[in-house]
Amino acid sequence: MTHSTTRFLAWGLLLALAASCAKDELPAPQAGTAVQSSDASATRDGNLALGNPSGAVADVSQYWNYLLVKPQFTMSYHRDRAVPNWVSWHLSSAWLGSTPRQDNFAPDNALPSGWFKASSSSYSGSGFDRGHNCPSADRTGSVADNSATFLMSNMMPQAPNNNQRTWASLESYCRTLVDAGNELYIICGSYGKGGTGSNGYATTVASGKITVPARCWKVVVVLPNGSGDASRVTSSTRVIAINTPNENSLNTSWGTYRTSVDAIEQATGYNLLSAVSTTVQNTIESRVDTGPTN
Repeated sequence: MTHSTTRFLAWGLLLALAASCAKDELPAPQAGTAVQSSDASATRDGNLALGNPSGAVADVSQYWNYLLVKPQFTMSYHRDRAVPNWVSWHLSSAWLGSTPRQDNFAPDNALPSGWFKASSSSYSGSGFDRGHNCPSADRTGSVADNSATFLMSNMMPQAPNNNQRTWASLESYCRTLVDAGNELYIICGSYGKGGTGSNGYATTVASGKITVPARCWKVVVVLPNGSGDASRVTSSTRVIAINTPNENSLNTSWGTYRTSVDAIEQATGYNLLSAVSTTVQNTIESRVDTGPTN
C-alpha cells in the first residue's frame, strides 16, 4: 500500500469521526422553533399564517380582543369573559413527539396585570370541563410545548360530552390527516353565553368570573406538507368547519355539526382566512365539507 493511499484512508477516518461527533453534539430544538421531523418537508410554521381573524392587538385598552402570542399558539383573549375569543395554531408532524400529557393546569401569568387569571380549580364543581382550545395531543414535541396547552387562558367551560367525545373525535381525526402527510391550520373558539353541562344549564362559572359559551366552533384547513402555505390554499383545498352547541346531549359524531366558514364568520364577525386570496376565500368559505370523518 502506498503512503499516499494510507494518508487518504487516515483522513477519511478522521472526517467520519468528526462528522459523527458533530451530529451527537447538536442541541435539542427549542419549543416553537422551525424543526424538521422524520418527514423532511414537515416544519413548524407560523400559527397566524392564514391571518388574524379579529385584528387582535396586544393593547390592554382592547380588553375584549387582546392578542396573546405564544410559540405554541396565538389567541384573541376577552378579559371580561375570561376565555379566548379564538385560538389559532399550525399542526404538522414537526409538532408531534413522545412527550406525555402534563396535566399541569395553571394560571397564565402573561395576561396583563390586574386581570382575573383563572386557576386550575376555577371550574371545579361547575359541571363543565376545562376544555382545551389548542389540544394537548397537538403539542407533544416537548414538555414546554405540552405545558403551554394547560395554561388556563387556553381553556373554555365545555360540556363534558362535547369535550370528551365530539370535540376529541375531531381532534383525533386532525392528527390522522397529519399522519397522512398533511399540515393543518386550525382556528377554534366560542361565542354566546350559556351552556348545559353535567350539572345542568349555567351562564358562568368561578362565581361569575368566567363566561360559559353557548357555541363552540372550529375551522381546519388541510394542506399537503410544503411552504408558502397561504398561497397554496386553492379553491379545491379541503376546509372543515364545525359549530356545536355547548351541551352535554351532543351527538358523538362531529360530522353532524359541519357548517361553512361563512356561517361562522357571520355569527362571530371574524375574517377567518384573511391571508388567503379573496377569490379563493369566496369559494372555500361558502362550502360545507362532505369528506370522511375518520
